[in-house]
Amino acid sequence: MLRSAVRTSFLPLFRTTPTSFGSPAFNVARRFLSQETRNMIQSAVSSTPVVLFMKGDPEQPQCGFSRAAVKVLELQGVPPEKFRSFNVLEDSELRNAIKEFSDWPTIPQLYVDGEFVGGCDILLSMHQSGELEQLLEKKGVIPPLTEAEQAAIPEEHKRPSESS
Repeated sequence: MLRSAVRTSFLPLFRTTPTSFGSPAFNVARRFLSQETRNMIQSAVSSTPVVLFMKGDPEQPQCGFSRAAVKVLELQGVPPEKFRSFNVLEDSELRNAIKEFSDWPTIPQLYVDGEFVGGCDILLSMHQSGELEQLLEKKGVIPPLTEAEQAAIPEEHKRPSESS
């Protein structure tokens, strides 16, 4: 009897349940950014229209996700003068701090015009849907297509708003 009472009262404490990033259990485990680190990251994401925190650098990405992010930005035609990257493998403090700053658990991380866009999966999805191109045009990173360039796009590759 005593054993079952003890077991049932402590069992919930030892159960492993998925923890969401917004749950109190996850927040307790978080390390809090110093104001100095937060300001440094904010300055970095505001310094250039397109900022990518990645593993490696654009010439030599050190993981497939970072390589894919760089390739998408190249395909979008982001000019080098409007793009800056930070290699998180060179600075473990930055590698941990950027995850907390954005509240995003993975690297790479893309910022456009100082705002967090997402990681590789979101970047690829936005590229495929045309949302990334729209965002980059809206923020003045890439110029909008001319009428001649738009006319040269095959119908099956046009976004729904461009058709008809």
